[in-house]
Amino acid sequence: MTNNILIEDQYKRTSLFEKENVNYLVRVLKRFNTVPKLNNINIITSNSQPDVFKIVPNKAIIIGSLYLSKPVLALVYLRYGIEWQLWYKALGSDKSDTVLCDIAALKVTRIFYKLLPEDDKEKLKSLSYFLLDLIKKDEAIHTESLLEYEKLQDFHGLKKSTKVFKESWKPIIENLAKPTEYLLMDGGDLRLNIDEINLLNKYGCRPFPRPDAFTFASSTATSVSNFAFDKTDKVRSILISNSLKNGFKNATVNFSELLKSNLRKIFRLKDECQIIFSPSGTDSSLQIAAITQIISDKDITHVLVASDETGSGVPTALKGCHFENTTALNHPVKKGDKIKGFRDIDLIQIPFRDENGALKSSSQLDTEVFNAISKTNALGRHVVLHTMDQSKLGYQSPSEKMMKDLNSLENLSMQVLVDAAQLRLDPSDIQQYLNKGYIVSITGSKYFTGPPYSGALILPECVSKLIHSIENKLPEGLTKYYNHSDWPTSWFCSKDLSEGFNYGSYMRWNAAIVEMERYFKTPILYRNMGIEMFCNFVEDSINDAEFLQPLYGDETKTNSYNSKEFGIRNIRTIFPFFILKNDTALSVDHVKKLYILLNSDLSDQFKDSSLEIIRLAAQKCHIGQAVNVKYGNDFQSAILRISLGARVISESWVNRDISIYFRNIELQMNQITVIIKKIELILSSPELLD
Repeated sequence: MTNNILIEDQYKRTSLFEKENVNYLVRVLKRFNTVPKLNNINIITSNSQPDVFKIVPNKAIIIGSLYLSKPVLALVYLRYGIEWQLWYKALGSDKSDTVLCDIAALKVTRIFYKLLPEDDKEKLKSLSYFLLDLIKKDEAIHTESLLEYEKLQDFHGLKKSTKVFKESWKPIIENLAKPTEYLLMDGGDLRLNIDEINLLNKYGCRPFPRPDAFTFASSTATSVSNFAFDKTDKVRSILISNSLKNGFKNATVNFSELLKSNLRKIFRLKDECQIIFSPSGTDSSLQIAAITQIISDKDITHVLVASDETGSGVPTALKGCHFENTTALNHPVKKGDKIKGFRDIDLIQIPFRDENGALKSSSQLDTEVFNAISKTNALGRHVVLHTMDQSKLGYQSPSEKMMKDLNSLENLSMQVLVDAAQLRLDPSDIQQYLNKGYIVSITGSKYFTGPPYSGALILPECVSKLIHSIENKLPEGLTKYYNHSDWPTSWFCSKDLSEGFNYGSYMRWNAAIVEMERYFKTPILYRNMGIEMFCNFVEDSINDAEFLQPLYGDETKTNSYNSKEFGIRNIRTIFPFFILKNDTALSVDHVKKLYILLNSDLSDQFKDSSLEIIRLAAQKCHIGQAVNVKYGNDFQSAILRISLGARVISESWVNRDISIYFRNIELQMNQITVIIKKIELILSSPELLD
């Protein structure tokens, strides 16, 4: 075939490069970045055969210029071709089962098509091409009748006699024939679903990279980074290959154990410390409620510190009740109903703020916690104390002194759980908690900026041994929530859980672990200096903005220099603030509206303004979402948050050069300035908030 060139070398000016098309073409090409990257597979465009689409197995994909004139169509076809090549490589030396590649590529591309923005789908609506028409059909793929997919073989020319879809393929197709971006939003709940226009979920982020946004939303959730996405996409390819070679179950169990092993290495944990994965931090609370039921025969009381700054579903989960209407394993349930097998418990909630909205003092919180535990212990009940290492607004409670005071209580039956969901901790902090016998609840999706919904419990050696020795089973209703593979396989208590695998949870944890590994590669001196440098700037920037009022005081540096070692938990890295208009805090609705506007391109609203204003309005800025907090004693307002995330450090150290490292942090500090200026711009246009 003549007149073929690599698609990357297609720089000839055509109508595609007309001014009105360039931005659109750029957007399509950016989405092409989520397509798997395969070595030694060339994408070649043909001008001599403009309507050709051909897959050369293990070598190339040839696509005609006719497709390239319709970028979204080309994107869909190339997604199919690359996915086919990925599965073909995974077949190993036996290349006789290419029908598997046809079916897998079709399934993946159909999901990819569904995740396209509505504008892009509209451009495909009037087009009729064989593969596109097959993708548009919203129907199940009938693996029992492979004959209807025979025409797919025309793309690669490998006519195979295979007519039977192998039984061993089914779990591989079901779990891994999904784009990585889909897996990253799978196995959680409806809050991970994205809208069809902006492709954002409830948390304002995407399951694929969003490098065009300035992102300091780690106190809530963050779009996955390019680095972590590529690493996780590569893992999917490896898992497909391993599943075809060694069997799906073996490959998946090994992957789950590898993730847990990597977490142990990162935080330097003992092998005896067990890890239980969960789809979310709230699911971790449900796991704690279940574990407590099998550990203790006594009546149980959960003492929940910072009940106003933990996940909204946590109190419900601790009572052993459904906290959503759908479980992470996609079982329909009724929110608030008791989960089968749970006993009744008492729950004492201790909020950080009083009835007037004022933040309680540390000593006041300590007194409340001590009294709650003392009274509960006197009743002969088993206590589960949920301490808060760092809340969504950056607070900790109770104090270490109060924890020591609990030793004065006689016959105290208590398990301590540390809510470290923000994971603004160093490995030594986690080790200290575990050495005290505390269970630590973590997520990979806050400070370490993994995709939202990756929870885990780390159990100390003493608790792990106790559970291992128990022959009680977990509450029966948990079969709708968790798989056996998420729990230590040697435990008797979890043996009746579901036999499936939550690949969404695994993939999100893989992305989070990738971020952790590169964060800790930054030398500790530079890491800590970078943290101080960035956080000092954020604090000063908020203080200097007359229309922002910080919700933190002098405590930001309280513990910084009292410790022998620098610790991230000793300094403030979450900066909440009220937004003021005419010296009055915005209402809750206005704060929530401003949060959405901040994360959107508003350039259309400022067409007649200067270029500088248009650029400012266009910049998408993603920060921590609104949390309802009273302004003063009587006005219900809400705060937004700018937070340090691990990527501020790890992405600045990418060149391993000290001067470039600090310059890169300064560039991110400049982004903070832009965010604050955009807040001011929105406030100066009150019609935007109405």
